[in-house]
Amino acid sequence: MAYQIGLIGGGNMGSAMLNGIIQGGVCPASDIIVAEKREQARTALSDRFGIHVTPSAQDAAAAQIVILAVKPAQLTDALAEIRDQIGPDQIVVSIVAGQSIQTIEDGLVSIKTVGKLKVVRVMPNTPALTGSGMSALSPNAALTPEDTDRILAIFNSFGRAALIPESQMDIVTGLSGSSPAFIYMLIEAMADAAVAQGFPRDLSYEFAAQTVMGSARMVLETGEHPGRLKDAVCSPGGTTIAGVLALEETGFRASIAAGITAAIERSRELG
Repeated sequence: MAYQIGLIGGGNMGSAMLNGIIQGGVCPASDIIVAEKREQARTALSDRFGIHVTPSAQDAAAAQIVILAVKPAQLTDALAEIRDQIGPDQIVVSIVAGQSIQTIEDGLVSIKTVGKLKVVRVMPNTPALTGSGMSALSPNAALTPEDTDRILAIFNSFGRAALIPESQMDIVTGLSGSSPAFIYMLIEAMADAAVAQGFPRDLSYEFAAQTVMGSARMVLETGEHPGRLKDAVCSPGGTTIAGVLALEETGFRASIAAGITAAIERSRELG
């Protein structure tokens, strides 16, 4: 049969994508094929999602949309394996970190695809594992608006997705790719402060994490500037403004900006 989606690589991010795609009704499980080298992982994927799983990347490369979800070190071999299966009517989506559209095009080029390949580079992040991801998409010039909408629907199924120029991918790497680690540090620090005052550890993590999640939803769902939302919590002479001033004294905002900037710069070096 002709599969709609072929996924090459069934790791954590691949599984997150499958869950969103199937649960969100983007594509039925019967129209998805996954290529995974590890036998144990193949069995787990088949049992969990009811999809066809194969050890052959070539089988998955026959699908209408081919998603590359392998590790960067495996990309060259994966491209060489599927090169002869890819044609100009297919869409190749790469979530391989740090690998450009040009790299994908060069690895797949053949007589039948010169100048015609449809390639999309995507930078998702790990909250996709809970259906709360943020993905940046950069399609090449060969994609039609309809093609782009199909790919956006896939990545919107497990969070949110937006189109950006490929030149800004390194910025996204720091802004949404690396920053979950900074948020986890924030949650841990919030909880530690409460524990130091005698609050239970498990409840400290729950209160901190739920507060971060709720605050993020306030930004996304109200459309208000974060500064205005912050001001709304800061009553004159109250507890919150005292905490805000203490954070300003310790360079809180500058530290966060420095972390994001360092991640962006490192992404550029690796690229």
